[in-house]
Amino acid sequence: MSWSRWYQVLSYSRASLWIVPVLALVFQQVAIRLTDRLDPLLGWSFYDTGVNGAQAVLNVISTMTLSFLVFTFGSLLVAIQVASGQLTPRIIATTLLRNNVVRYSVFLFVFTATYAIATLSRIETSVNQLSFLVAAVSGFATILCFLYLIDYTARLMRPISIMAIVAEQGLKVIDSVYSRRYSRPRPPPEQLPNRPHHVVLHEGTSSILLAVNLDQLVATARQVDCIVEIMPFIGDFVGVGEPLLQVYGVGVADEKRFRAAVAFGPERTIEQDPMFAFRILVDIGIKALSKAINDPTTAVIAIDQLQRLLRKVGRRETREEQIRDEAGELRVVLRTPNWADFVNLAIVEIRLCGAENIQIARRLRAMINNLIQTLPESRHPALRQQLDLLDRSIDKLYVFPEDASIARVPDAQGLGPTGSVEPQIE
Repeated sequence: MSWSRWYQVLSYSRASLWIVPVLALVFQQVAIRLTDRLDPLLGWSFYDTGVNGAQAVLNVISTMTLSFLVFTFGSLLVAIQVASGQLTPRIIATTLLRNNVVRYSVFLFVFTATYAIATLSRIETSVNQLSFLVAAVSGFATILCFLYLIDYTARLMRPISIMAIVAEQGLKVIDSVYSRRYSRPRPPPEQLPNRPHHVVLHEGTSSILLAVNLDQLVATARQVDCIVEIMPFIGDFVGVGEPLLQVYGVGVADEKRFRAAVAFGPERTIEQDPMFAFRILVDIGIKALSKAINDPTTAVIAIDQLQRLLRKVGRRETREEQIRDEAGELRVVLRTPNWADFVNLAIVEIRLCGAENIQIARRLRAMINNLIQTLPESRHPALRQQLDLLDRSIDKLYVFPEDASIARVPDAQGLGPTGSVEPQIE
């Protein structure tokens, strides 16, 4: 199996909830056979439960666990629909379905139910005491897990929890894509020839570029003695027949091996896409600012997380990545978003949708001021441009100068304390 196919399977598995119950069924089959063999060897009595008592307990465990399972899936589907409607549909595959607490809880529910049923079916004139013990302990653990899951899910579905998870994922992918910290201006990147010697076109189905195996591309380019330039950005939609790779070199280009190092899928994922976390948070923010929802406080929370991500990006080297082999020869050119791209994505849409709201105007100004104070000076022009656009938006939107004056106060809470001194009244 090629790397691209393996990556597609792995990405699908991470966002699929049905795989966990299947693994639980396999684990149950192994566990029940293992306890069947161990019980006669150990000869322990444990609870010394009789046939009638064991059947009653196992019936309760299996019925109870199946009820938990139905309730969990039913409530989860409703919660996903509500959360995707109020926040953004992009949190379903990136956050909710990949949550390990939910996945492990489903695993325990399925294992307990099927194990209790299997143990019950083996009871005739005697009880396998070890199997009964495992079923009883699993049933007790299921009750605790179900109670914890209700509390955890209620907390997980809050906007602040969803956005914090997305931001944490974004910080990780920024570290992986932009591994070099920002320092003094570096020498300009190596210039490529004006025209490529070969262009690799996208085949198969039109889809989104998810990830690239840079090590495999470097190795292939070194064998062919060429330079490979990846044309689309990670997260771009690429149609059939559109340029995928440009190859600079007179050697024979092995298109099959090149394509095997590039993975496509039906929707964006966050693993190698540093802008996708920004996109999710901005979508949540502008939806909260819509007239239908009108929840500017949620948009303020989104700006909180965007500030974290922008500060991380601002401290990284964001120009296009040029990867060299062990001999120092340029082999792969990967196009990545630059600093201005991140600033525009994080601020422009929220400013256009929310500048008329005093909370948003004040929170955006506080974020921009904070970034100007904490990031290198070369990052300031893009931020100052957005600050100027914010001022011009306030001038246009606010009728009363008093409101405009309030909107120009930087405030990390939107409408919170600003440190102003109240006049003394005698």
